[in-house]
Amino acid sequence: MSDLQWNKKFALEQAGDDQDLLTELLDLLRSSARGDLQKIKASLKVGDGDGVADAAHSIKGASASLGFEGLRAVAYEFEKRGRAAELAGLDPAVIENMVSALDEIVI
Repeated sequence: MSDLQWNKKFALEQAGDDQDLLTELLDLLRSSARGDLQKIKASLKVGDGDGVADAAHSIKGASASLGFEGLRAVAYEFEKRGRAAELAGLDPAVIENMVSALDEIVI
């Protein structure tokens, strides 16, 4: 979970110090990140750099808004390499492990 590099204080500030709202936002992040992860996997299979970049961009923005710096950084790398069509060596398991780690977060 430390790979996520979560700034809980920042996330709580983003939620207006409302823990219930933060829980809802975290649930939304989990759900959207899973969907975007599936898009990344499918795009990698067919060599679609823009598809990888678009899905990674979504993960990047959502994770940044809730203070998950580690996940944001990894998603940014996928986005950047997707835009450059440099897909060789991109391993979706890296993001998958981080997305799975979101399930361990307790508010």
